[in-house]
Amino acid sequence: MKTVLVTGGVRGIGKSIALAFQKKGYRVCVTYSRDEKSAAEMAALGVAVYRADVADETDVVSLFEKVGKVDVLVNNAGVSLIKQIQDVSYEEFNRLMAVNVGGAFLCAREAAKRMIDNRSGLIVNISSVWGEVGGSCESVYSASKAALIGFTKALAKELGWSKIRVNCVSPGVIDTPMNAHFSEDEMQALKEEIPMGRIGLGEDVAKAVLYLEENDYVTGIDLPVNGGFSIA
Repeated sequence: MKTVLVTGGVRGIGKSIALAFQKKGYRVCVTYSRDEKSAAEMAALGVAVYRADVADETDVVSLFEKVGKVDVLVNNAGVSLIKQIQDVSYEEFNRLMAVNVGGAFLCAREAAKRMIDNRSGLIVNISSVWGEVGGSCESVYSASKAALIGFTKALAKELGWSKIRVNCVSPGVIDTPMNAHFSEDEMQALKEEIPMGRIGLGEDVAKAVLYLEENDYVTGIDLPVNGGFSIA
């Protein structure tokens, strides 16, 4: 049985991805940092749940020792920050980068150690439409997600010779707890900017990740899942 590890996999996009892999017969492992209720709900569904701070190297190394062999890693864990740049503290900047970029680096490093030995594997980094086009009042978040796209392309070149594929998925506006701060009017305004005429679902992103799992000749790409939101 193959194993997938989804960081931040107890709610939102991560939960949808984890459950999609479960339907495919994978052994599914997920991480969480604080949401005990959602973690318990995932555990009740037969998913292996681990508490870990992906920005903490000790936590990540311990996590991979517990999980063991990983065939697919989905770097989904992330935090957002909506502030004008003059109001962002250096502490906030460092924490966001540590989770969104540092977490992906640490998990990819530990996964690669095992995948190289097996000469197979897939790493999928979850970026964002703001990593592609930038978002006003989300400059730090946008920078972190843009870094994931560059990291993906470089790592795909580096690990391809070991038969490991590395890809990126960039969701647009998705109906998740991370977007719960938007008012109904704001969500309606966003919907009107989307050519497909609707807000995305976690399942839409999960389908994109499964496509990358199924096509073993695709590597180094950034796959937008945004209903046309980023079309210039």
